[in-house]
Amino acid sequence: MARFGIEIEKALGVSMPNIRQVGKEITPDHDLAEQLWQSEIHEARILASLVDRPKWVKRSQMDRWAADFNSWDLCDQVCGNLFDRSPFAHEKIIKWATQDKEFVKRAAFATIAWRAVHDKKIDDQSFIEYFTLIETASCDERNFVKKAVNWALRQIGKRSSFLYHPALSVAARLAVSTDKSARWIGKNAEKELKSVAIRKRLHIT
Repeated sequence: MARFGIEIEKALGVSMPNIRQVGKEITPDHDLAEQLWQSEIHEARILASLVDRPKWVKRSQMDRWAADFNSWDLCDQVCGNLFDRSPFAHEKIIKWATQDKEFVKRAAFATIAWRAVHDKKIDDQSFIEYFTLIETASCDERNFVKKAVNWALRQIGKRSSFLYHPALSVAARLAVSTDKSARWIGKNAEKELKSVAIRKRLHIT
């Protein structure tokens, strides 16, 4: 875990498949999720995101949990298991995208990425405004932020043929940026979006 940049001070070393299996066996319970989070144990906090439900999540809870993120995997698991389908997801994306704290800022873009994958009911047009957030944050050289911004851009572009070209345009602009981080984000996203597999899936000629 440490080798992959995961905070291990309060980790037990339980694998994700085992955590997910436990999550399936527990009846959804918002109060239990909060108790698990308060334990501060890494795996218990991931489990909390599996035990809770998006419809029960509160605004204050999202801010409080995000402030506790101390590793990329905890951030990504909570955003993908719970936050991305919360009624307040968009609101928090806008708020967190400009925050200074590394994993709070990452949470904004991880949530965008997961929304693009998971929530098929959201109108594609709703993702267009995220491009401004992506371009603004693209100059953040911190590794965990940079990779999440890249991830968000790629997932939006892969969501539909409607979003493909706008995402590719953003990637192309960033790819020629004078900023090193922005340039990496753009080139990496551009490479994936132009791949045969993605173009074929989206029926892009």
